[in-house]
Parts: sequence; structure tokens; C-alpha cells
Amino acid sequence: MTDPSGGPGDPAFDERRARARTRLNDLVGSASDEPGERLTWFEKVYELAGDDPAAVPWADLAPKPALVDWLAKHPGRGQRAIDIACGLGDNSEAIAAAGYTTTGFDLAEGAIDWARRRFPESTVDYRVGDLFNPPAEWIAGFDFVHEYYTVQALRGALRQEAFAAIERLMAPGATLFVVSRSREDGADVDGPPWPLSPEELAAFDDLGLERISRRGFVVETADRIIPHLETVYRKPALV
Repeated sequence: MTDPSGGPGDPAFDERRARARTRLNDLVGSASDEPGERLTWFEKVYELAGDDPAAVPWADLAPKPALVDWLAKHPGRGQRAIDIACGLGDNSEAIAAAGYTTTGFDLAEGAIDWARRRFPESTVDYRVGDLFNPPAEWIAGFDFVHEYYTVQALRGALRQEAFAAIERLMAPGATLFVVSRSREDGADVDGPPWPLSPEELAAFDDLGLERISRRGFVVETADRIIPHLETVYRKPALV
């Protein structure tokens, strides 16, 4: 078994991750907009990873700093939260630790199994789930919805449908926290992932959500500076 020690920034870990990205990009479904092929690809990511998180390109083994900063200013008091495409569970755990009653879901069963193994004493309700076909109780079921990097992993019709699918999870008065890689409106982009533009993110505005804040920031890696957008929305409360 590959030694899973270290994390992003560790040279051995980063080398394994670079090899994994090349291997995964060559698999059928890596750039597909067909739902079945995308599910197969995501499942294959976790199957091929074995026990090595370096082989899961989006696994940082820590919650995202932007989320941690936001949670420090907006703790939960038992409010219901959902973490979309939770992966190995780090963001879900941070949300739960901030006081939210948290559900973390992912399309890939391998991701959920791994998250449960990593956090066996967790209060998070880890579930296999499909954003486009959620359980009935999830519709308008959450006070805080966390979307980090999911839409940017989609293209075509799936990408267009994702905005409304995310909005449907929000209860009246709920907050949506969205972070993605960003690009200028009209800029060409290769993927995956396919960074979001402000024009695309306006789909949330068109769904009736109120934009509370937006900020740009960069993530620096060993060889790149990657622009990001963090946007916070609120769904109108019932009158």
C-alpha cells in the first residue's frame, strides 16, 4: 500500500498527486457531460486511490481556509447544514465543529466510506446522494448550504442544472456559501475543472437569491497562482 503520510505541500505527496491527475484525466468520463459517465469516473477516482489521498486531486486533508474563516464569524447554533460533494469529509467536519447539525453527501460511495473511516466518532450524517435527485426531506431542508468546487467539476447540461439543484436545498432564510476557481466572463478555459465566471454565478441571482458578499482571492501552489471567487447568498425568508 502507498504510504499516505504527508499532505499537500509535501514533495512526495505532490509527486503522487501529479501522477494521479495524469492517470485520471485519461479515464473515460473525465470531461464528460453524461451523468452515467461522470458517476463512473468519480467512483473510479476513489477505487484507484486505494488508501492514498494524494490520488484524490481535491483532497486537502484539511478544511478549506476560506470556509474556516467564514465559520469563525458565523457559528451555527444547531442549524441544519449540508456539504455538497463532501469527499473525504474535512469540510463537513469543520461545519459540524462550528455548531451546525451537518449532512455531508457525495455521489461516490467510495468517498463516503472513506470519510466514515476517517471520522468514526463524527456527528456528521454522511450519505451517498445525488445533487440532481435528492431525498424529499432535503428539499428546502437546510439553513446553510456549502458548495465548494462542485459546479466547476461539471459541464454542459449538468452544469446548467446544478444552480437550481443547489438552490432547492435551501430553506427560506438559508445561507449559501459558494467557492470556485474563477475566470473572466467570456474567457476560454480548459478543464476539468472549468472555472466559473461572474456571469455564470449570476444564475443564483436569477433564482431569486440575494447576494450578500463576494470577494476574490488566490490559491498559490508550487507552480500556479489560481484565482477564486467566494460568494455568499441568502434565500428570502417567508413573509
